Amino acid sequence: MLLNRRQFLKTSALSAAALSASRFASPAVVRAQNANSKLNVAVVGIAGRGAGNISEMVNDSGKLMQIAALCDVDENNLASQGANFPDAKRFYDYRTMFDECKSLDAVLVSTPDHTHSVVSMAAMKRGLPCFCEKPLAHDVAEIRDMQKIAKEKKLATQMGTVIHATSNYRRVVELIQAGAIGEVTEVHVWCFKGWGGYDEPSTEKFEIPKNLHWNEWLGPAQWLEYNPCYLPATWRGYWPFGTGTFGDMACHLMDLPFWALNLQYPKTIHATCPTEISKMCCPLDVECKYEFELNGKILPLTWYDGKARPAIIKERNLEDLSMGVIFVGDEGVLEADYGTIRLYPKDKYENYERPAQTIPASPGHHREWIDSIVNGGKTEALCNFEYAGRLAEAVQLGAVSLRAGKIKLEWDPEKMEVVNDKAANAFIRTEHREGWDI
Repeated sequence: MLLNRRQFLKTSALSAAALSASRFASPAVVRAQNANSKLNVAVVGIAGRGAGNISEMVNDSGKLMQIAALCDVDENNLASQGANFPDAKRFYDYRTMFDECKSLDAVLVSTPDHTHSVVSMAAMKRGLPCFCEKPLAHDVAEIRDMQKIAKEKKLATQMGTVIHATSNYRRVVELIQAGAIGEVTEVHVWCFKGWGGYDEPSTEKFEIPKNLHWNEWLGPAQWLEYNPCYLPATWRGYWPFGTGTFGDMACHLMDLPFWALNLQYPKTIHATCPTEISKMCCPLDVECKYEFELNGKILPLTWYDGKARPAIIKERNLEDLSMGVIFVGDEGVLEADYGTIRLYPKDKYENYERPAQTIPASPGHHREWIDSIVNGGKTEALCNFEYAGRLAEAVQLGAVSLRAGKIKLEWDPEKMEVVNDKAANAFIRTEHREGWDI
């Protein structure tokens, strides 16, 4: 049970100065201790994954928070989700929501990728903790902007990679860090999905559905006429809004090697695909080779999507999973997906005693974030923007390599620039439409 502000001050004898010294010294921390002990959470983007986020958050954190505002560009979504939360205020423009709702404590963002950063930044500039779906933002510069303001304002943050909270990922991390397969020398990550490969959008004039606020759906993207080919989820396969399967799935799967190996920024990134790169449509069957520095050596990590697959699966007679991660060590191989772990050679690991659990169970991906708000940072959401931003940046650099012409990028993370191809830097920060600046 949360204490109200008077009880909190009485029982803990903390002064206002001590309170402001907490790690997350945001207004939400103070408001969480008011008489109304539930955090007022706004959700922007409430269908699809947004609906899933609402359900999961209410399920694991309902005693600590309440849905105070719903924002969606589709009036049908507002009507449907609004029926579940009749006391929540409804908006189709997040800017209006922030102007009118002065008692919000936190914001959850589940919009299409191209609007992640503008909504999240609007929230964080107001001192509001932020949960944002993967891949955090639509380009590298937006990711850095979000990391910077979250750090400056000491905000509790979380990127929506719910698999990070599952027990299987934790056991993989423990195995790798315990040296179960020795020193890791290469990593392969793949996913069967394929967002993209579409025909160029037609130039036919389509009527905008009455329930859809198209200008607000476009948000910071440069103006394009409404076309039903973009909705409801196929926007992922168009560059103005998404980054193909990279943007949809790479944060989930590359999260495992980033966590287990504590990867930082890639030194090189080289993405290829079988087709020419369209200015509008993301390609299928992408293969992206990364080079990371790890323990003074170069670690190759390769991403594959669609029909692309790691050759090592057949070479080592591994399980041909629809998606997964393979760690190759100098003493063995570990293959994992969301729910399974396999160690090779099988006969070598038949009686292998796995290490004791050292990573505690998660209270829930959303609950980690809510807890970190309520307790002022005494606990931390594990996919906070500092960690998740590095992961998302690597993912989006793969998209940059494709869009720049399938070139091999040499990346300088301190300068935030491609050093070997200046033209590629045009994709590091995309221009926002007037009126939609962060």
